[in-house]
Amino acid sequence: MRQAFIDTASALIEQDPRTALVLADISAAAFEQTALKHPDRVLNVGIREQLMIGVAGGLALTGLRPIAHSYATFLIDRAYEQIKLDLAHQGVGAILVSVGASYDGSSAGYTHMSPMDVQLIDTLPGWTVHVPGHPGEVASLLTTATAHDDPVYLRLSTQANDIAYADAGLLRPVRHGTKALVVAVGPMLAPVLEATRGLDVTVAYTHTPRPFDTTGLRELAVSGNIALIEPYLAGTSAHVVSAALADRPHRLLSLGVTRRDLHSYGTPADHARQHGLDPTTLRTSLTTWLP
Repeated sequence: MRQAFIDTASALIEQDPRTALVLADISAAAFEQTALKHPDRVLNVGIREQLMIGVAGGLALTGLRPIAHSYATFLIDRAYEQIKLDLAHQGVGAILVSVGASYDGSSAGYTHMSPMDVQLIDTLPGWTVHVPGHPGEVASLLTTATAHDDPVYLRLSTQANDIAYADAGLLRPVRHGTKALVVAVGPMLAPVLEATRGLDVTVAYTHTPRPFDTTGLRELAVSGNIALIEPYLAGTSAHVVSAALADRPHRLLSLGVTRRDLHSYGTPADHARQHGLDPTTLRTSLTTWLP
């Protein structure tokens, strides 16, 4: 996904004089040639993530469409106040593109992990959040985001599904059943499909949890049983689902990254197991909950 972003962003900067890129050292080497050709629109501010967002806000005020990029924990967690003030309060948009996700950078410790990023963005109004589940979904999401001026968060991961679904801005059913609706966000689709093999459930996929497809949710949640599997903090979208189904009796199971700080390094697969997001544990959680 990261390479797909680099390739697409480089092409957009070359083709569209409105597109700009602001970096804080992360991925700077990958954009070196593009920066040499377009030094006025590819800016590296060094290890100053708050400044990166401030510069992006300033570029947006001039009419450019800025992309700001870093690890999620630096881009969102560290620079949240600047996102709130220099973008949201100023009434301008930018495209924030992160890598690292919840625990892709687990070998570097908790400084490089951000399971809370989407929940932080969710506190601000008007953001579109894309969580692609496959590298093949990245280019179209980024290209579409450059065509307007609204705030967009594009969350990239090293975890990936087997198939790209470009049409998954809305809930896209990929398996049909009767006992429950299981919603898989982004790269959670692959483990969810493995975990639900042989179960009588509908599995629906989306790479765009904000705005959440509440119309599709209401159409698919005919059983009243909904399991929501997200690759960031568990329950991040629970309030959206509950509000959309407030007029109906329903049961909601929210699974995602737990709030436990594991105080361990390990691999992303290790962390998935510890948070119950591996196929085996997901199946146990689902079969225990299913009616």
